[in-house]
Amino acid sequence: MNEILSLAPQNVWKHFYSLTQIPRPSGHLEKIQAFLLEFGKQVGVESFQDEAGNIIYRKPATPGMEDRKSVILQAHMDMVPQKDKHTQHDFEKDPIPVYVDGEWVKAKGTTLGSDNGMGVAAIMAIMEDKTLKHGPLTALITADEETGMYGAFGLKQGTVEGEILLNLDSEEEGELYIGCAGGEDLTATLEYKEEETDPEDVALKVTLKGLRGGHSGIQIGWGHANANKLMARFMNQVIAYDEACLVSWEGGNMRNAIPRECEVVITVPASEVEDVLAFVGECEQVWRDEFATIEDNISFTAERVDLPKMMVPEEIRDNLVDAIYACPNGVERFIPTIPDTVETSSNLAIVEIGNGKAAIKVLTRSSRESMKDYRNTAIESCFSMAGMHVERSGSYSGWEPDVNSPILHAMKESYKAQFGETPEVKVIHAGLEC
Repeated sequence: MNEILSLAPQNVWKHFYSLTQIPRPSGHLEKIQAFLLEFGKQVGVESFQDEAGNIIYRKPATPGMEDRKSVILQAHMDMVPQKDKHTQHDFEKDPIPVYVDGEWVKAKGTTLGSDNGMGVAAIMAIMEDKTLKHGPLTALITADEETGMYGAFGLKQGTVEGEILLNLDSEEEGELYIGCAGGEDLTATLEYKEEETDPEDVALKVTLKGLRGGHSGIQIGWGHANANKLMARFMNQVIAYDEACLVSWEGGNMRNAIPRECEVVITVPASEVEDVLAFVGECEQVWRDEFATIEDNISFTAERVDLPKMMVPEEIRDNLVDAIYACPNGVERFIPTIPDTVETSSNLAIVEIGNGKAAIKVLTRSSRESMKDYRNTAIESCFSMAGMHVERSGSYSGWEPDVNSPILHAMKESYKAQFGETPEVKVIHAGLEC
């Protein structure tokens, strides 16, 4: 018998162990969906799978409690499939090799799947328990949360109904989350006709790297530098004082990550090369001073490269650099009622310029819908004035926190009664399914 089965509360841990024995990586959920449907049938609750792959349970109220507020319990069934380099494991076929190490439950060489297996296990324990007294209960176990919240986005209105929703996808002990950020992507594009470079000019490849980067929601308030924004500062100066022309720009590669690296190819008159090389060194030192204790490994270098044949036209270059320079980036403001918690932000994530095309991608987040729209409208204005075509996509609403919520008060009191201490109340500046 696996030692996990002896852990308390046993009715939760036994279900978690059963989940570790069934493959459930994101995108390959057929086995876990079948298992959860069969479980619902065995414990006698209504269970079905919707078109988005979500599993829904409905458990009637205890007799005499039909007038109580209805509650929805929500978790996600999929897990992140990662393994150590030398571990032999097929996440679509093999069970997770789980064991107890002191006070921790771990997996041997793979991810454990406790995110969000523990939430699903808690739901299963509640659905199975015949001794609990409760009002109407619904469970929503969503599909493919880890890769894009596809189950949550695909949920049709009216599939689940309730007055209170409890999301069981929390990750840290002693924390209650009462809000999250919504998000929206903004993409600005432009096509242009390239011009020939001056054959007397010298080409330089300028590279910025070594920044910390990080998640553009969770770490946006940590003061990390944005590689695209720093490069815009450099470009603004070398255009103004060194007659620099722009050939290409590549910065960032993920929409939800603060860009750590950026590379541009520029051309300058031969007489300006030494000045530009010296200015590169000056920029590195200035940025090291500005981001002291935050960015310890800034590297800003330049090297001569073969002269390209084509470049960005002067007017287009100026418009693009000005727009990138002016684009709002970072924290817009914090939540007034929850100190030190970011409410609204944006991340200038990706800049790609070259070969007659420019594409710039920004991700805006906010737990307040009006502020999300305000920030994105400001960003849209920047790039529209540069002559770019701007599209918004992938918008989803945030969860605006309510510090006076009755369920929050009840949860805090319940936690304190169980553990003898008051939990922290938090808002996460990233997307949650609820």
